[in-house]
Amino acid sequence: MPAPTLLLTGARVLAPDALSAPLADVLVKDGRIAAILPPGTAVEGAQTHDASKRLIIPGLVNGHTHGHGGLAKGAGDKWDLALLLAHAPWISGGRVLRDKWLSTALNAVENLKKGCTAVFDLPAEFPCPTVEGLDAMADAYATVGLRGIIAPMVADLTFFQATPGLPEALPASVRARAEGMRMPPAQQILDAIAAAAKSWSHTSKGIVLGCAPTIPLHCTDEFMKGCRTLAAEYGMRMQTHVAESRYQYAGGVIRYEGATLLEHMDRLGLVGDWFSVAHGVWLTDSDLDLLAKRGGGLSHNPGANMRLSSGIAPARKAIKAGVTVGIGTDGSSSSDNQNMFESMRLAAFASRLWEDSEEDDWLGTAETVRLATAGSSKLLGLDGGVIEAGRAADLVLLDLDHINWAPLNDAANQLVWTEDGAAVVDVMIGGEWKLRDRKVLGLDESKLAAEANEAAERLRGVNAEVKAWCHEVAPHVACHCRYLAKGWTKSKRLLRAE
Repeated sequence: MPAPTLLLTGARVLAPDALSAPLADVLVKDGRIAAILPPGTAVEGAQTHDASKRLIIPGLVNGHTHGHGGLAKGAGDKWDLALLLAHAPWISGGRVLRDKWLSTALNAVENLKKGCTAVFDLPAEFPCPTVEGLDAMADAYATVGLRGIIAPMVADLTFFQATPGLPEALPASVRARAEGMRMPPAQQILDAIAAAAKSWSHTSKGIVLGCAPTIPLHCTDEFMKGCRTLAAEYGMRMQTHVAESRYQYAGGVIRYEGATLLEHMDRLGLVGDWFSVAHGVWLTDSDLDLLAKRGGGLSHNPGANMRLSSGIAPARKAIKAGVTVGIGTDGSSSSDNQNMFESMRLAAFASRLWEDSEEDDWLGTAETVRLATAGSSKLLGLDGGVIEAGRAADLVLLDLDHINWAPLNDAANQLVWTEDGAAVVDVMIGGEWKLRDRKVLGLDESKLAAEANEAAERLRGVNAEVKAWCHEVAPHVACHCRYLAKGWTKSKRLLRAE
């Protein structure tokens, strides 16, 4: 049943350039914004919703997240990316089908309550994606009401196979187990994604299937080409973690004989307007030019890049090169929340940390809001992120009586500098309310939380043995990856005090 025509009255409405928020009424019809009207305009046949004392903004779009991280909040502390990957077997291990739904639902609820209406999700299933698992994840998003891309992370090499010299650097006590780890055959993984694509039934709910060869080093060339062929056949968007950390950049130079990770992926045909880079901290200037030339995008995830000591992505350089840039949170085992307001704030802050940068190099607040709305929306292939006639009615209403907005001085500045998600009251997606008076309409949050705690307790027992092994191997992984990184890069992406 279609949603009724609805007139949101008396609100402050963020302008398309995010530079102002004039008083206006917003007419919503058939899931889209039908008109932006002067306050008090009568519309025959429309239901009205009093939005006075509200700021209406376009739904934030999370350019990069991991739904499987919902059950892994706060899993680690002093971890860099290599340590996170070393601990991955126990963080996400032992999941049954219900756990996959549950973790994704936790991710979806947190995104929704913090003003996000769509996500680019790269979930992990071990050892291989399944039709049932991907359907469960899609159902979780549909239940909560978010739009999104579910692009399963896939690889045909293990972390230990992928990292140059790592097996040889491990002591005998852990080496045999590391060397014995194997991913399923490449064709088995590709067949699993193809099976999901053939049976996919979630597009009408706003959930589409994508493909994510997770990290170039973790994929053979033939596997990456297979992913691209599959994505082209089914019209899937692709996203990959590229040059996220120093050791990955170094590993690419070693394996690809001087070529960067992105250059090598381009040779294989993966880089195009269907493709986006997640993180991209160590992309070179020529990488950015290449990405722009091919029409690709970049999800800037500053929270995770700081948390994992990866560095600061060259967002301003990417924008100047012509790359479509969005903003993401990353997953809840690496960030550790799903708060796009925080991601905006960190993105703006991080742009000021580059050596010798000046005001024109920094991300301004209105620009940052546009990156987290229209920019991320483009990464997903959506037309949202702007409040204007004809666009999807994905709208977030914030309480202007909340302390974050008392007083209202500048909407864009306060969205980035003072808002933290606490003022989000209502969220509409496709013209339908998904959050009303801070309450998720699609499920019972208290029951979800109780089930999450029960699942976490069970998984701690299931994964106890592998967790102990990961803790034993982790220091050796950290030592080797840091040695690898220092041999090939300078820490120019990290703030230094001379």
